[in-house]
Amino acid sequence: MPALSSEPEAVVAERPIRLSARGIGKRFPGVVALDKVDLTLRGGEVHALMGENGAGKTTLLKILTGIYTCDDGVIELDGRTVRPRDPRDAQRLGISIIHQELNQVPELSVHENFFLGRERRHALGWLDRPAMREEARRWLAQVGLALDPDRLLRGLRVAERQLLEIAKAISIDAKVLLMDEPTTALSGDEVRQMFRITRGLRDRGMAIVYISHRMDEVFEIADRVTVLRDGRLVDTRPAGDYTRDSLITQMVGRPLPEFFPPDTPATRGAELIRVSGLNVAPRAGKQRLTDIHLHVSAGEVVGLAGLLGAGRTELLEAIFGVCPPSMWNGDIVIEGERKVFRSPRDAIAAGLGFVAEDRKGQSLALGRPVGENVTLAGLARFVSGGLIRLRDEAQGIDAAVRALRIRTPTTATPVGLLSGGNQQKVVFARHWLTQPRIFLLDEPTQGIDVGAKAEIYALVRELAGNGAAVLLASSDMPELLALCDRILVMCAGRVAGELSRADASQERILDLATRFGHGATQDDRQKATTP
Repeated sequence: MPALSSEPEAVVAERPIRLSARGIGKRFPGVVALDKVDLTLRGGEVHALMGENGAGKTTLLKILTGIYTCDDGVIELDGRTVRPRDPRDAQRLGISIIHQELNQVPELSVHENFFLGRERRHALGWLDRPAMREEARRWLAQVGLALDPDRLLRGLRVAERQLLEIAKAISIDAKVLLMDEPTTALSGDEVRQMFRITRGLRDRGMAIVYISHRMDEVFEIADRVTVLRDGRLVDTRPAGDYTRDSLITQMVGRPLPEFFPPDTPATRGAELIRVSGLNVAPRAGKQRLTDIHLHVSAGEVVGLAGLLGAGRTELLEAIFGVCPPSMWNGDIVIEGERKVFRSPRDAIAAGLGFVAEDRKGQSLALGRPVGENVTLAGLARFVSGGLIRLRDEAQGIDAAVRALRIRTPTTATPVGLLSGGNQQKVVFARHWLTQPRIFLLDEPTQGIDVGAKAEIYALVRELAGNGAAVLLASSDMPELLALCDRILVMCAGRVAGELSRADASQERILDLATRFGHGATQDDRQKATTP
């Protein structure tokens, strides 16, 4: 697929160089994170920075923003050598970043977050809140946000919080804007709004770095592409010179002829899980679920589609026992036996495994070793008389690491130091040890690179091939269409329809996902009848 937004290279070459990073090197104990990497950013262009997890993309951005200090190399901004000492110094120089995991304080207001670390003050040192409110309102309007500056941040949607960060970047007169996975949690409409604003900033002369694992986004928004692999520069080209396949090959160092597993019909066994008439009360920031019915058999992958906020995560959490029984009613039947899970521990004991959407916040102890994270759910199998059989545990960890092909220096390495794809495989390995019959997967490939995605896809098919039932929630429609035997489409906390593998298409999924109407209120949608 050719790039939609790239301009002729001759036009790009005439634009002024905003930032030049040459020979950048960074080493950590036992790891060379960056090795003589060059990056040139021109004003008025969107420059995609591509590579697998662990390729060095985020490390490079952290050096440019003063979070890390480079061991080798030179950074020039508008022809002047700079060396940002910290993020505040980088902002003063005109370099701003939007992190994948937003560095915001939910308990503070919009205007307090907007001016965090650069507050406006009166001569006597008191905060000038009226000036901060008015200035925040003015800059937010420039990115299309009409928010009350006194509103608490925790009440904002992810898209609004992302746009708040863009407004901050504009307000400090940034020359360079670094965007690290800015659309991970956004819906289609929100992504389009983000792209409109990004193009506007580009047209005003800003140099923009864009990191994303979503190939279609890169081809739509980028003018040029730089590829990193294993901490080294592979190539820089106009985006139009790449195809999807050639870009993947540059990133992983080999072609991926079968990105998705072969299309093989499911061999269904006995029904392993049935959910009937499930109703879940709304929680803070969570969707109400109304009259949910579904079933999944052994050997089957069933998808959950829907727009952001449709209730997919809430459904998986309810099945896995995250909600206390007082908050839901209905029937959850596992292999013919009705169950009431009072906690995830009950669900694990009944043969369920859950890979949560937020692996860092919900699944992993980032500062603890890989091995401890792998055995977290199944530690009891290695305990006798109140003591852990360390040799047996180590053998179990090694077996899981080999089976899931987890790339880690040692099993004692803190899991937070692994790439996103390997962190996700650690979560899978945890449940692989407990040998569940039913897997609940919530956005299992979110935020991981193409090579790791291909491995996760193969793993999902392998689990189903070995007789597990898989319920897979994803916002990636090609992923659903390629992996799933059936797709249930959710809208406003209900199942709006079911599509067979043969009948499913992106258009039909979107039609069902919006069937209750964009203009309907939440109450209207909850009262709508299931087809």
